[in-house]
Amino acid sequence: MAKILLQTTIPTIEDDWNIGRFSLLRDLLAQEHEVVARDRQSLPLADDPVLASLADSDFDELWLFAVDLGDGITHDECAAIAEFRRRGGGLMVARDHMDLGSSVCDLAGVGAAHHFHTRNVDPEIAKQGRDDTGTPAIDWPNFHSGSNGDVQTIEVIAPAHAVLKRSDGSTLSLFPAHPHEGAVSAPRADPTARDIARGRSTITGRPFNLAVAFDSAAGEGNAIAESTFHHFADYNWDVGMGCPSFLSEPPSDRIAKDPSLIDDIKTYCNNLARWLAAAR
Repeated sequence: MAKILLQTTIPTIEDDWNIGRFSLLRDLLAQEHEVVARDRQSLPLADDPVLASLADSDFDELWLFAVDLGDGITHDECAAIAEFRRRGGGLMVARDHMDLGSSVCDLAGVGAAHHFHTRNVDPEIAKQGRDDTGTPAIDWPNFHSGSNGDVQTIEVIAPAHAVLKRSDGSTLSLFPAHPHEGAVSAPRADPTARDIARGRSTITGRPFNLAVAFDSAAGEGNAIAESTFHHFADYNWDVGMGCPSFLSEPPSDRIAKDPSLIDDIKTYCNNLARWLAAAR
């Protein structure tokens, strides 16, 4: 059993992506692990006490949901997270479109896998421009994998990573969809990193990475970078759970009609929890 910290990069704000909007993930992981779920403590110009002391904590893994506008984690917190991973702690970092969650660029290793509109820009994505044009306020990267409440078919990149396999050895095939996913890719200079899954835009047909895995050695913790936190959000598993008022896109009822469509993402989360704790 691992001790897992589910943490957002914003204070508790009711009409936002606070940690309460990841309750289905919390409950799923709590079936096998000890789970602490919290938002950032609201201390202006100060460090979050839990993140800043993470390296000396008894947590085995951190699932960080970067839902901020670019200022969600401090320099000292990044250093503590890096030391946590150096000591064997597992790390999952998820962001979203454009510059949402761009504070993760300051994280050692995993931060380099995340590309944004103004930070760590991928020139090819910048050249291609917008993918989803249905929400004018959101610029690239904004890959449209489908409506919230729907699923997308994923391409598992060979050789299939352990987190993408079912117990019978077959590979997972479905992830929750989202109208504007962000961009991730394996840093070329990091031999421990590789792209493990791709999606494809329902608007342009462009392929884009869904997840990058860092299979670390020498006692360092495993890590993963996700193209969007919507793979894990309540609203993307069950639209009946609701969402912040600023979401304007109409949802799909596909998962509501067939809840078994999210069996794969549940398997993925359970696999991920075990894999992230491996070094501990």
